[in-house]
Amino acid sequence: MPRDRHVGRLVVAIDGPAGAGKSTVARRLAKELGYMYMDTGAMYRAFAWNVLQKGLDLSDEATLKKVLDDTMVNLIEKRGRLKVLLNGHDVTDKIRTPELSQMASRVSALKVVRERMVKIQREMGMQGGVVVEGRDIGTVVFPRADVKIFLDASPQERARRRYLEFQAQGKKVTLEQTLEEMIERDRRDKERKIAPLCKAEDALLIDSTSLEADSVVHQILQEVKKNMVKIINRESS
Repeated sequence: MPRDRHVGRLVVAIDGPAGAGKSTVARRLAKELGYMYMDTGAMYRAFAWNVLQKGLDLSDEATLKKVLDDTMVNLIEKRGRLKVLLNGHDVTDKIRTPELSQMASRVSALKVVRERMVKIQREMGMQGGVVVEGRDIGTVVFPRADVKIFLDASPQERARRRYLEFQAQGKKVTLEQTLEEMIERDRRDKERKIAPLCKAEDALLIDSTSLEADSVVHQILQEVKKNMVKIINRESS
């Protein structure tokens, strides 16, 4: 990305598979730094919800492009909670379902969708001061991000976390079903031809399987501070 952001306001990219704790960690980190939190997965979920509502055919690229051109996804903080707006309408609570998770994975593999979403994401983060989480942030969206993290955990632990989330939301799923869907989601994300899930060469790998979120945030904060000092010294010299 262009180095046109304000000195000291960094772009922090956090990638990793579903259930690794990216959202929790990124949200807390953004609060600690006073940065904007960007949940790119929620953006794809919002468009996936749009696809389902309109009954669109994922193989009809021309129609998808037309709908995308008329689609705007915004992320706003309201009373300490991230709100996802699709063309001005709040879809926050509508996009957190197992069905939307799977549809978002399929939608995000489409070139026409990724091109539009990446453009929106880059525009949102080009001035820095953002913590961005997703699956291709450090490799595709912000390949020159100041800090890159790849957050991972065992499939069993990630499935357990997601299962507890679904239970808290009153969704009727089993742990076995959640694990199966998690493994399928991993396979699809890693094997897609466009922007597959993978660790950037210069990303710091953190395995959160046995770590609390606060411990992960602390590790990333140390990495941010270290890089911030380097950048400020370089750009002020």
